[in-house]
Amino acid sequence: MAANQIVESGTRQFIVVKIGAEQFGIDINYIDNIVRMQKITRIPKAQHYFKGVINLRGEVVPVMSIRLKMGLEDDEFTNVTRIIIVKIEPQEALGIIVDEVKEVVTLEQSEIERVVKDSREEKSSFINGIGKHNGELISLFDLNSIIVDNA
Repeated sequence: MAANQIVESGTRQFIVVKIGAEQFGIDINYIDNIVRMQKITRIPKAQHYFKGVINLRGEVVPVMSIRLKMGLEDDEFTNVTRIIIVKIEPQEALGIIVDEVKEVVTLEQSEIERVVKDSREEKSSFINGIGKHNGELISLFDLNSIIVDNA
């Protein structure tokens, strides 16, 4: 019982990003780097949501459009567009294109509502919770479901 209480009172940090008009949170533990938009080399016959690869300090990193993966319109690159490098596995990095990186927020467990996944709604399957911060809602990404290739 005591271990459960520790989990309930724990805090988690998220990078808040904008994709379109919505705010999303990415668990900071999975973020390796945030880089400015750069030239992406296309890869033939890749899934439509994979934009290609970038060279990040000698490492070839695949880059995907989270907008296309969620069934939204294609990315429009601006001076605030960023590629967030995430690492789920220690060796494998993946770049995710976001419209803008806003801030880092710390959420208490009590500020996070779990989301029941609806298999019919593709976009909701990428979210595992909703965070409440300063009166705003932040959809929290389930990175594992985003990077799994289910196409």
